[in-house]
Amino acid sequence: MTTLNRPGAPDGHVCGIDTAMEVIGGKWKVLILWALHEHPYRRFGELRRLLPGITEKVLASHLREMEADGVVRRVSYDEVPPRVEYSLTEDGVRLNDALQPLAAWGRERPTARRLLR
Repeated sequence: MTTLNRPGAPDGHVCGIDTAMEVIGGKWKVLILWALHEHPYRRFGELRRLLPGITEKVLASHLREMEADGVVRRVSYDEVPPRVEYSLTEDGVRLNDALQPLAAWGRERPTARRLLR
């Protein structure tokens, strides 16, 4: 997802969160990161089955963007039929690790909301 640079900083980013959100922004990107973390080295069709509701167009687009951002690796094998596998790069693993506290917060959130009622 291409984000328009914001004024205020030479590279257009205000802070590190701004930069991270540019990479993971959108409904599906964090779920793609999770799927590749839980199931490394997956083919396109396998990823699509792991993410019910995602369209082929959106998955292909997000994978291209995440590859360009350096968080997903695409390996194409010279075979018949052609085979392409996706996995996380080292940066992708680090990004997924950084998202773990957010995932923990999300898992705890329903409990916290029930207690407030």
